[in-house]
Amino acid sequence: MAKKPANASKSAAYHHGDLKRELVAAGRRVLEESGVEGLSLRGVAREAGVSQAAPYHHFADKDGLLAAIAAKGFGELSAEMAKRSAGSENPGAHMGGLGAGYIVFAFQNPELFRLMHGPRFVAAEKYDDLLVIAAESFTMLRDGVAACLNGASETEIDTVCTAAWSLVHGASMLIVDKRIDAGTTVEEIAAFANDLTSRVPIGPRL
Repeated sequence: MAKKPANASKSAAYHHGDLKRELVAAGRRVLEESGVEGLSLRGVAREAGVSQAAPYHHFADKDGLLAAIAAKGFGELSAEMAKRSAGSENPGAHMGGLGAGYIVFAFQNPELFRLMHGPRFVAAEKYDDLLVIAAESFTMLRDGVAACLNGASETEIDTVCTAAWSLVHGASMLIVDKRIDAGTTVEEIAAFANDLTSRVPIGPRL
């Protein structure tokens, strides 16, 4: 029996509609290695092993691909926050888990994190799907704050949300930019995040 070409399974997958997913995965690899400015559709096509024209079947331009990469990142961010806050014994500990998930995700995906929170996607009418999934993590944060501040006004909840988000996002950017030494492993970063968020007096931790 003739041996299949090495790329046979990849080609078959593309014909079954997986090309878009592979381009997003390839784009993410290029992003983490070269940053936003070093990413091009041509380079992503090369990374994915497809023709230079192939990305244009799914993305109008580079920003379209970046929006898809960012959307996947926001889904993973929410998942990490949910994982680290699951099973918490009280609202304060739940908030600590949400914060740890946020900071750990940034530590593990620095260039993706920069893309997700950068200025490229401010046009809601063009990227509303991205903005919807991006809002999920903030909704998790707001629900967590509301649980800690039972009976608080909407204004108070909004203010505390801003304070809590500023804390974890600021710490995340300091870690991503290597401005502070919070650890070199996920475990060390998670411990740092838990200690940091425990200093926000919005609910019991024990």
